[in-house]
Amino acid sequence: MGKAHMERIAGFTSTGSKRPEVFFGGADSSLPLRMAASSGCRVWDAEGREYLDYVMALGAVALGYAHPEVTAAVVRAVQQGGVGPLAPVLEEEVAGEICRLMPWVERLRFLKTGAEAMAAAVRLARVATGREQVLGCGYHGWLDWCQSDSAGVPAGTKALYGEVPFNDPDRTRELIRSAGDGLAAVVFEPVILCPPDPAWLAVLREETERAGALLVADEIKTVCRLAIGGGAERYGYRPDLVVMGKALANGFPLAVVGGRAEVMDGVTRTWISSTLATEFVSLAAARATLEVMVGQKVPAHLSSVGGHLLSGLEALAQRHVGVVLGARGIAEMCFLESRDQALSARVAAACASRGLLFKRGAYNFVSLAHDRATVDHTLGLLDEALAAVGDSSPNRLSP
Repeated sequence: MGKAHMERIAGFTSTGSKRPEVFFGGADSSLPLRMAASSGCRVWDAEGREYLDYVMALGAVALGYAHPEVTAAVVRAVQQGGVGPLAPVLEEEVAGEICRLMPWVERLRFLKTGAEAMAAAVRLARVATGREQVLGCGYHGWLDWCQSDSAGVPAGTKALYGEVPFNDPDRTRELIRSAGDGLAAVVFEPVILCPPDPAWLAVLREETERAGALLVADEIKTVCRLAIGGGAERYGYRPDLVVMGKALANGFPLAVVGGRAEVMDGVTRTWISSTLATEFVSLAAARATLEVMVGQKVPAHLSSVGGHLLSGLEALAQRHVGVVLGARGIAEMCFLESRDQALSARVAAACASRGLLFKRGAYNFVSLAHDRATVDHTLGLLDEALAAVGDSSPNRLSP
């Protein structure tokens, strides 16, 4: 692929986390830079080379690529026209199924991306409270409201957003109380490298209620992975609003903002809409995905197979102390933390040379298409890659 051809897309690719410098620390013709196809837990690059994959479309795919039941549902939706002038029957059907599976979601709206669904949740919180200040914990997308350090974001917008620390109940309580009666919402990811502390979750719920603010759970990565209902189902918290995406439609573009009926009724007092929010290809994918999730108990599979992977990563971390600091994350979302960025880039490249796509930071994901034998093969490849990097490191540590 010629350089001129690659320069037609600003920044190499439209998805920032798929840039070579993010994945491998830089571009190299020997590395897989663009893909041509995917199936199950395998990917083929532009040169036809096959890879075992744990990136799983940045966590958007939990059933495996081109899952047959999802694919069949999508094909039928395309043959039925895909989109039209009226609200589709399928929109209400999928909404009803989500609300049945997640009773804390009384009403919802569909959108296309997690970032815009998060922005919709913040808009609804501001409508409900008449306030503007937002506190967040985690990554909530690229839009202005939460980008306090990005160029091009107005200073006034930056001033309305602050951060609370993950799993720090005392500091979180202090920050929420300091925001006072200007606080519209606290938004949070339930998992950031480790599970949430129940005491921290309790502070989030108690202090937002005390302040008259809304609690918004960002379940974009966790829905249909930690449980069908994500962190709210696994850990038992009940947010006022929840945002879901990624694995909900097994990689097809669909996101949800939902929650208490009186909060969601705020859509009649503001404007949240998208032309393609009601295209029914992604809705069909979501309905099929949910059927498989429930019928095949997919979250339990992800926990079991992911647990096997995480245990293996912990053993590798002990064996390759010169390269790896430790295994991080939870069973369903984990990675190896290298001693520095240069080492992590070399490990990712060494994995790719062995036919393995394994992210060097948060997170790698298992899917229904991964099994224990696949994980065992993966751990062998990782062992080889870590040994090769460790043996060639000028600062190699003795185990």
